[in-house]
Amino acid sequence: MPQITKNKKALHNFEVLEKFEAGIVLSGQEVKSVKQGHINLDGSYVRIKNDEAWLVSAQIPKYNRAGALPEYDPRQTRKLLLRRQEIRYLTGKTQEKGLTLIPVSVYTKRTKIKVEIGLARGKKKHDKRNTIKKREDDRRIARAMKSIR
Repeated sequence: MPQITKNKKALHNFEVLEKFEAGIVLSGQEVKSVKQGHINLDGSYVRIKNDEAWLVSAQIPKYNRAGALPEYDPRQTRKLLLRRQEIRYLTGKTQEKGLTLIPVSVYTKRTKIKVEIGLARGKKKHDKRNTIKKREDDRRIARAMKSIR
């Protein structure tokens, strides 16, 4: 399961409560571009509309070896493939106050490209500070343990 990209900014700004795996509908040249690692999830989110999940404003630039692609929009909305039961569950959860759907990472599974989406709640400023402090403390402890060995 090689990871292609991770949405670090979203993981900093949101607390992920649950994660789901979804397929993504891409054209052939988009698949090649994504497998080369050319995808940007900054500022993207997932919207559920008419019992379908859509990835909004994820940027996939055109494949560099592709010919002329008239009217190609790298930030177009792309359909996500989820089970109907999961979509209903997520629709109910997103109607609760403060919950949203964000793409967490993109990875390959066998020959397919998958998007990991997370049901998330926004972090307050003090939560972000606590996360940073905990990460620094963990690094400090790891360094101390390494020097003891």
